[in-house]
Amino acid sequence: MVSPPVELFAIFAFATCGGYSGGLRLSVDCANKSESDFNIDIAFAYPFRLHQVNFDAPTCEGKRREKLSLIGDFSSSAEFFVTIAVFAFLYSLAATVVYIFFQNKYRENNRGPLIDFIVTVVFSFLWLVSSSAWAKGLSDVKIATDPDEVLLLMSACKQQSNKCLPVRSPVMSSLNTSVVFGFLNFILWAGNIWFVFKETGWHSSGQRHPPDTMEKQPSGYNQGGYNQDSYGPDGGYNQPGSYGQVGEYGQSQSYGQSGPTSFANQI
Repeated sequence: MVSPPVELFAIFAFATCGGYSGGLRLSVDCANKSESDFNIDIAFAYPFRLHQVNFDAPTCEGKRREKLSLIGDFSSSAEFFVTIAVFAFLYSLAATVVYIFFQNKYRENNRGPLIDFIVTVVFSFLWLVSSSAWAKGLSDVKIATDPDEVLLLMSACKQQSNKCLPVRSPVMSSLNTSVVFGFLNFILWAGNIWFVFKETGWHSSGQRHPPDTMEKQPSGYNQGGYNQDSYGPDGGYNQPGSYGQVGEYGQSQSYGQSGPTSFANQI
């Protein structure tokens, strides 16, 4: 069963990524000061389709300006990450409501725990994949929005007579936080697998049928119906029969092989 921290961490994951907006500022100082532009602002946001982010830059050739755009489209990894975070939040919220208010239905026929176990395993895998993909995508976003890389796109910056400088770099702290929360969500969901598994019938059936223990073999030797008794305390061998004395001199024997027989009775 998912725990409340999973819901909070999912909110933090998609909020820090899906709600991001940032920008950078560049400066182009032309040889002809009247053609310079010291405030070139470039804004971008989620889902990071940077190839659609356009901006104007001076060419330092009269009043003509050129229209440029950033490079790259990183929307697939970002949207995949946010989608997994949103669905994980919705599922954990719904599962919590079912577990609290409909616990009898949840445990009926063991169907609820089995579904919960399968979904938890799937979300654990998806969190790992989406967080890894978004971490790689964020690394590419940082490169594509690096002011030094963007300055290389301007034709005016290719002339040594002009001076091109970065004024402000984009702040990526919230995006870094989103990656951290993504991997934390993977750890939480993977850790919940064991707790959800204990509620399934698979775990209870394993506990209900412990392995049989081997019975001890009898210490005596019993083969073919022959039973060998132990020696007596005085060293004599005890046969399955008995000898008895009757009177002072008369001896009568009774042998326990075919019933008691008395010689005294025969006399």
